[in-house]
Amino acid sequence: MGPPISRRAVLAGTAATAMLPFLRAPGARAATPGMLTFALSSFPPTIQPWANSGTAAATVKLMIYRGLTSYGPDGALRGELAESWSRLGTEGWEFRLRDANFQNGEKVTAADVKWTIEQIAAERSTAYFRAEMQGVARVDTPDERTVRIYTRQPVATLPIWMASYHMPIISRNSPRGSSIGAGPFILKRQERGVSLELEPFAGYHRPGLPKLRGIRAVAYADENLRVAALRAGDVDLIEYVPWQAMDAIAADAALKLETVDGAFMFLLFNATRPPFNDARVRKAVAHAIKRDELVRAAFFGRGSPLMQLPIPETSPFYNREFHDGWRYDADLAKRLLTEAGHPNGFSCSLLSTAQYGMHKDTAEVVQQHLAAVGIRAELNLPDWATRVTAGNRGQYDIAVQGTAADSNDPDGIANFIDGSLAPSYVRSHGLKIDRITELLAAGRAELDEGKRRDIYREMEQVAIEQVPLVGLTWRSQGYAMRRQVTGFRNLPGALTFYSGLTFETTEVA
Repeated sequence: MGPPISRRAVLAGTAATAMLPFLRAPGARAATPGMLTFALSSFPPTIQPWANSGTAAATVKLMIYRGLTSYGPDGALRGELAESWSRLGTEGWEFRLRDANFQNGEKVTAADVKWTIEQIAAERSTAYFRAEMQGVARVDTPDERTVRIYTRQPVATLPIWMASYHMPIISRNSPRGSSIGAGPFILKRQERGVSLELEPFAGYHRPGLPKLRGIRAVAYADENLRVAALRAGDVDLIEYVPWQAMDAIAADAALKLETVDGAFMFLLFNATRPPFNDARVRKAVAHAIKRDELVRAAFFGRGSPLMQLPIPETSPFYNREFHDGWRYDADLAKRLLTEAGHPNGFSCSLLSTAQYGMHKDTAEVVQQHLAAVGIRAELNLPDWATRVTAGNRGQYDIAVQGTAADSNDPDGIANFIDGSLAPSYVRSHGLKIDRITELLAAGRAELDEGKRRDIYREMEQVAIEQVPLVGLTWRSQGYAMRRQVTGFRNLPGALTFYSGLTFETTEVA
């Protein structure tokens, strides 16, 4: 037997093998002028406009739908279906609509905006923003292009909410079972589990856009095949560039790599039953993780440790005093477990997915670290759609999750830590920390930035002790493309998953 082979060498070898040009997905093609073939990381479980079903689905939604606001290539909030907005006292916002059309040719009107908010807020709604829209007291429509939204309490972040890819405006005249949007592309056909085909919407509200003749989005669940397809010329652009392939892609003169740090990995808990209904146990988990090792093992060094809530250092709301709030301390973890009545540890389940290497690798490393303090975690690694369903239903003890915040504002992490919201796979199940909910509400209601900083500082103090989630790592998030692709941008920070907005300006020679 020869010398032992490192895990990194195995992964690198796998990636290199997968890059061979003969490994191609059936039917994928690229290099057709004006037609973009885009490799998705998974086939969307649903593209229902108001649901959260993962990044691949969000990217497709950004092709089809648009909200009142959105983001420019620099990450700045901009008007979308609304050309302007302004405050009305302390509880109101007025949005002035631009001249825009839905994909059925009808005008986007104030009545459509009101109907959309009402549908999202409805009692039987499963929309991601249902709780936020239930905070709307009323919507007035003085004319077809003016919408006045009054909330039950001040909401400084409402224009940011309206930019979410979970908050598109849908035509109130959409046929039953369908959703007519106002985005730059129209979904023409899809082969379930394989691909989606989109064509440009000629009535799009931005003159001269979109520039593409069409998009074919093909699902490549295997990340190495996704890279192989790009290098072979089968696709023009890929999302979720695997970290072990980034160096090779960056060095390839035929390709371009765009990466930003803004996405992050974290752990969630099921607090509806012991032992994770005990904050001491959750905190023990937080102190059991060697994050430097996790960055090296799961992300090949392309990331950094995250030992507090995921508020980036570039934010004016970042608190350096909590930088190592959940630092690695195995002795502390063991003491906390003993205090909680588990001196010999315990067994539990650890939910992740095998579909994304970063999720699987993170889960495997976390499993090892937990075992070292006496927590014996059994891995459950289903496909992504099953993982989402299990997360929504609370069918786990601990779960690995990775995403980016809803915005670069601290309120953008509310959906990950506010247990008063409806169950979702992106936050701990059944874990409601009243003080965090109260502080989130206070932060979004406060207009003074200094006072908001004080509010979020207290929120972090509470989070370090109560542990609504466990921050693991920041990670570099990448898109890669052929040199012939122009106009596509990887948006900064937490907005990396909004990069699908730039398909409207994308071109391919």
